[in-house]
Amino acid sequence: MNLSFFIARRYLVKQKGTFSSFIIRLSIVATALSVAVMIVAMAIISGFKYTIREKMYSLQGHIHIELYNPNRSQSLTLAPVKWDPVLVNRLQHTEHVQDISVFAARPTIIQSKGQMEGVLLKGVNKDYHYSKDISFSGEPIDYSDTAYSKQIILSQNTADKLNLAIGDTVQLYFLEQGVKFPRIRKVRVAGFFHTGMGEMDNYFGLGDIRLIQRVNNWQPNEISGYQLQLDNEKYADTVANLIFDKYLQAPMTSYTMKDIYSSVFDWLDLQDVNGRIILLIMSVVAIINLATALVILIVEQSRMVGLLKALGMGLRKMRRIFLYHAAIIAGMGIVLGNMLALGLCWLQLKTGFLKLSEETYYMKQVPVRINWWQVTAVDAGTLILCLLCMWLPTLYIRRVRPAQVLQFK
Repeated sequence: MNLSFFIARRYLVKQKGTFSSFIIRLSIVATALSVAVMIVAMAIISGFKYTIREKMYSLQGHIHIELYNPNRSQSLTLAPVKWDPVLVNRLQHTEHVQDISVFAARPTIIQSKGQMEGVLLKGVNKDYHYSKDISFSGEPIDYSDTAYSKQIILSQNTADKLNLAIGDTVQLYFLEQGVKFPRIRKVRVAGFFHTGMGEMDNYFGLGDIRLIQRVNNWQPNEISGYQLQLDNEKYADTVANLIFDKYLQAPMTSYTMKDIYSSVFDWLDLQDVNGRIILLIMSVVAIINLATALVILIVEQSRMVGLLKALGMGLRKMRRIFLYHAAIIAGMGIVLGNMLALGLCWLQLKTGFLKLSEETYYMKQVPVRINWWQVTAVDAGTLILCLLCMWLPTLYIRRVRPAQVLQFK
């Protein structure tokens, strides 16, 4: 029999209605709240980063393969590359690559009802797969026209700025370097998309790749580049480097979305700092709470400590009694904290009752993504850290003298 554990368990069971019982309950509640806050915070941060990344990938994919251009923002349009079936076949057999699509992009000015708005018109073909993370309304582009489709899909933000409705006709102005007058094309708005990301909704439109090729005076096999969709975004850097090293020759290169939108991903990485701060604060709160409770229990039970000393129990076994106290309290707090946190996360996933301003946070409700390894790490870390820090309060046991605490009054 483990005598230390037996005494610790019996002691906690027998404390109903006493001051020690109140301290124990308070410690359990405080530990549960600390654990719940840590789990919910990690779930929200993970959900926020995942949602923003998926929105970034929704229209752009994970990797772009195109000509190297050190000044992408200063160029009206990238030089074309020829569609290469050998490269496409190699990409299709590259691990983690799920989908490959070609695109041609060109800045344009949309004019309607006396108002103008600039967007980057991305030309795609009928094989282009629209992400399920994008909200669409209207109809897809009709590619049946033998020349090029005279339909485009705009973001809901652009439509609101230009007061457009589905079916409206707009004019596209394509500026030419060294040319006084722009090229003008009249097209119809087939539908709207909405991602909630300002970087996407304010600057992108979708059209027929043949329209861009015609405006650029390109051949049917000339494109801006290839867009790759992966089965997992964590492999983006690895796959991009592999493609660049094995399949591409200068001036072709591969870009990940992190390369193209480095400021957005740097901002997302900063969210990890917030997570670490929350974990640190809640860990300190849990440790101080348990340490205080343990000191109170030791002082209140000094007569029991003195009796055990008089009966010959060693200091190590007596320390274990109160460490078992801490472990039981922390364990109950962790279990209750998990139930509270996972319950709140499940409720948010099902109902979305916590709302956000989409203009500020790029989403309408608080995102939640539960990573079970994070939950396990929080639970194990809290228990281990609390037990390690509980050694200090148990040193008070050395100061308890049986002759003083066992006096009869």
